[in-house]
Amino acid sequence: MLRLFIPVSAVTLALVVLLAAAPAQAEQRYVGSKACADCHEEQYANFSKYAKKAHSSNSVKIMAAKLSAEEIKECYSCHATGYGKPGGFVSYEKTPHLADAGCEVCHGPGGEHQDTGGEIAKIVRRMSMKDCETCHSPERVKNFNFKPLLFGGAH
Repeated sequence: MLRLFIPVSAVTLALVVLLAAAPAQAEQRYVGSKACADCHEEQYANFSKYAKKAHSSNSVKIMAAKLSAEEIKECYSCHATGYGKPGGFVSYEKTPHLADAGCEVCHGPGGEHQDTGGEIAKIVRRMSMKDCETCHSPERVKNFNFKPLLFGGAH
């Protein structure tokens, strides 16, 4: 039986070369709802005025003193834009433009859409109630008595 001895450093080098050659995935970039206002003025105005999501960080701030750090993180998953995702909400200090549940919660990260001059294929256009259930699950609807509204006053 023929045995090959390959030093660990050679294996490591081979993996680095393979990974470097792999095509990089473009990171989705969140831009915040105000960036949407440039082209979607009426929708942004309606969203800001009527949608509770546009001010959802206020709920977290009000409750924060009564919650543990872990509970607050759970709140961010629905009350902030892109929390836990690359380029999403990190903190009020670092990413204040993503502190509320903004346009990109439903429509997806808007950076590429914005960079391409509003290319329709670069943003989610039509949602279903199933999409809302990420945050408006039956358990949360029961606990908070807050039913999902497709469009939530924005459109």
